[in-house]
Amino acid sequence: MAQDWRIVTLFIGSILVLGAIIGGPLVYAIMLSFYSAKSFVGELQWVGLANYAKAIQDPLFWQSFANGLMIALSAIFLQVVLGVGIALVLNRRFFGQSVVRAVSILPYFLPTVVACLIAQWILDPNYGLLKSLLASFGIGIADWSSQAFTARGTIVLVSVWLWTPFVVTCVLAGLQTIPTQLYEAARVDGAGPWRQFWHITLPGLRSVLVVVILLRGIWMFNKFDLIWLLTKGGPLNQTETLPTLAYRKSFLEFNLGGGAAVATISFLILAGVMLIYLRLFPIDDTKQER
Repeated sequence: MAQDWRIVTLFIGSILVLGAIIGGPLVYAIMLSFYSAKSFVGELQWVGLANYAKAIQDPLFWQSFANGLMIALSAIFLQVVLGVGIALVLNRRFFGQSVVRAVSILPYFLPTVVACLIAQWILDPNYGLLKSLLASFGIGIADWSSQAFTARGTIVLVSVWLWTPFVVTCVLAGLQTIPTQLYEAARVDGAGPWRQFWHITLPGLRSVLVVVILLRGIWMFNKFDLIWLLTKGGPLNQTETLPTLAYRKSFLEFNLGGGAAVATISFLILAGVMLIYLRLFPIDDTKQER
């Protein structure tokens, strides 16, 4: 009995500590959004909803929101499509399967800063690897960071390279749970690969894909380090997103209240979209199966 109470106490204590670690900064950031502050140690001045009004009226806020949405949707689409395709290939038996599976997830373990440095080295218009390869064919290369399309495309491609292995791992695990008898019965009935995928594989992966898309959506919409390391929001704010805008306002413009307001609005938008998404695509689909 005493041991049970110790376990319960440890569990409650862990929840409280975790709540303080996660909830503390969140509550402080929301509180800070109602004040005008130049630093964390300076005097706070109450301004109410003024920071929120300024953020919503700022055209850069909506441009940053649109940029983040565009980058997130593009990256998620490519990550899921490529992840499912690669997982389907790796799910088949072939020589060296284990080695190929291990190699396919290596980019996921690469630090973001290293991936960004590699991308900048490859794409550098002056001495990059891509410039050298194209120069051998008499083709020139422009500065990718000076054009909005190429800058966004670079962010999307690097994110796809880094985090498609996460999708591959999740989908591959989901494929292991689909009974092989279903495919055998489908082949007996004359179903081809496409019909097997559409009627067996895709429904079997539904819960996995719902979770994967949700997680990748949250992470991509909140992504800061990748965008800041590659473009710092440029050129001319064409890759500015809400996380980078919040950072810029807080630590470069010394407007902590304004930055906290942008971060809070971003959090509310993401929470609202997440609730709608889970309402439309519930993870537990047992009721639908009935």
